[in-house]
Amino acid sequence: MDPRYLVVFGACVTQFTIVGLLFSVGLFFNVLEEELGWSRTLLSGSTSLAFLVMGVLAFFVGRLSDRYGPSVVLGTTGLLYGIGYGLISAVGEPWQLVALFGVFIGLGLSAHDVVTLSTIARWFEHRRGMMTGVVKVGTAAGQMVLPPLTALLMAGLGWRHAVLALGAAAAVLLLVAALSMKRPPDSRLPDGRLPDNRSSDSRPPGPRTGGAGAPEFAEVRRSRVFWTLCATQFLFFPSLVTVPLHIAMHGMDLGLTHATAATLLTVIGGASIAGRLTVGASVDRIGGRNAYVLCFVPLLIGLLSLLVVETPWLLFPAVAVYGFAHGGFFTVVSPTVAELFGIRAHGAIFGGIVFFGTIGAAVGPILAGRVFDVTGSYAWAFTGLAVMGALGLVLAISLPLRRPAPLARP
Repeated sequence: MDPRYLVVFGACVTQFTIVGLLFSVGLFFNVLEEELGWSRTLLSGSTSLAFLVMGVLAFFVGRLSDRYGPSVVLGTTGLLYGIGYGLISAVGEPWQLVALFGVFIGLGLSAHDVVTLSTIARWFEHRRGMMTGVVKVGTAAGQMVLPPLTALLMAGLGWRHAVLALGAAAAVLLLVAALSMKRPPDSRLPDGRLPDNRSSDSRPPGPRTGGAGAPEFAEVRRSRVFWTLCATQFLFFPSLVTVPLHIAMHGMDLGLTHATAATLLTVIGGASIAGRLTVGASVDRIGGRNAYVLCFVPLLIGLLSLLVVETPWLLFPAVAVYGFAHGGFFTVVSPTVAELFGIRAHGAIFGGIVFFGTIGAAVGPILAGRVFDVTGSYAWAFTGLAVMGALGLVLAISLPLRRPAPLARP
């Protein structure tokens, strides 16, 4: 087997497991609210803390991956994620939930995107955006499959046993996935070709973005483009976290059953597949700036739709539009970083941008939970997310228009 596609497999499994289980959190948060009387502010605040830890550590795990390779980093963080997820089954006090999300879940999240997508960027040069989209389809599959599976397990086993089983399965899957995540050997070009072009990919070398001319992180962090990407990430990322976490509870507030509300997450996952593949293919052809715009427009339409929809069944087309943007945003950042800065310090640069996104992600869910606790509605939360999305669109338009080299046909 071509080693590049074994790496793609490991990245897909990692994305499937970590993000799919994270999407399922909102289902048993509803049970914790009813069983233990905990507020949505506390429940969403725990998730916010996990994202804050993810952001703080993303830069460091990116640098560790650049230096030591992805297998050790993903194996360690994946094992901790599975253990932490399973231990949620034993919580009885608020501090226990906060500790698990702040340590174990946060550590697992810190590496799942930065390390997998940075590794994909190193293996693939000519199809970097497309292969990033393929990997993020693994995320969408997790979003589609694991929430309904979680709901079924909760109905059959009770929520505590269901969460314990899911955590154990996650630890095993993530360790297996980590073993397949290798960086290209020094004798290979970043897309896996041998120097004499004897690999199965016979495309001519073409212009390269990751060689000796690629800047170091210290140089990149002084550029306006880097800080524009950081600010853009801060503005859109809260929507990518807040909507999936609260949408099931919002659906139940409008009258959907527990099982039907879980399918809202499946719809987001399904629509995000189209977003991931469309944006992944597009960024290779139209460049990162235009691909960002392609993501922001449906994000704004989706958020404004959630703001006005009061009929339960209308939530499904609204979250489908949002889901396209959701998938696109998770695909566009890594190949844009490689396009603009090369891959020498890709992990560190990508991790730095992710850090600023997770600052917003840490604030978004807890504010949405607080808004609901105070007003009994998510209206102001959706409004705030839409305003941030509009500002992000303006910043995205200001990015440089730099088209990658045309793709050669195989």
